[in-house]
Amino acid sequence: MAEPVARNRIDRRRERTRNALLGAARKFLSEGRSAVSIQEITDAADVGFGSFYNHFSSKDELFDEAVRSVLQVYSEMRDDIVALYDDPAEVFAVSFRMTGRLQRQIPEGVRVILNSGTSVLLRDEGLAPRARRDIIAAQEAGRFDPMDPDMAIMAAGGALLGLLQLLDAQPEADAGALTDEMTFHVLRMFGMNKRAAEKLTTKALPPQPQL
Repeated sequence: MAEPVARNRIDRRRERTRNALLGAARKFLSEGRSAVSIQEITDAADVGFGSFYNHFSSKDELFDEAVRSVLQVYSEMRDDIVALYDDPAEVFAVSFRMTGRLQRQIPEGVRVILNSGTSVLLRDEGLAPRARRDIIAAQEAGRFDPMDPDMAIMAAGGALLGLLQLLDAQPEADAGALTDEMTFHVLRMFGMNKRAAEKLTTKALPPQPQL
């Protein structure tokens, strides 16, 4: 029995080390400090320099995984919430409205996304693929006007990133009101009439989970 116990202890230690490295990477990325050295990262994580290569082959791989981990938190939260809705246009609106509000919940995580720039809209996880799927479904349902999905993602994603940047720069601003206003304009851009867009941006949102 001793061997499985020892293996479990080693696995837990490896997981703690990996999580510490990811936490340090997220902090540096949130501060816009991607030029730090591996030594600085391991010092911030309080782990040995040599242990870095037990988990990541390079700093770029670590930073990529740090961004991925933030997007995963968002994705899991978003997927649980939108499962309550059938209308793809409403799914898109709810996702946009709750993502804007996320800036107040996990500002450091949002800064990681912001400091990744618009390249985050080209990733195969997190924000972009889900929004793309929702937009296509809303177009097929006649809720949004036809528009190239890739162009639509860049238009909506640019609006979202701009909103998140504004909220980060203005901590006193009403995140809910600004987010709903931006969502309204994006829905209008996609061809939704004023009344329908107002309806989707004034409905009560489900409780946002604690992160």
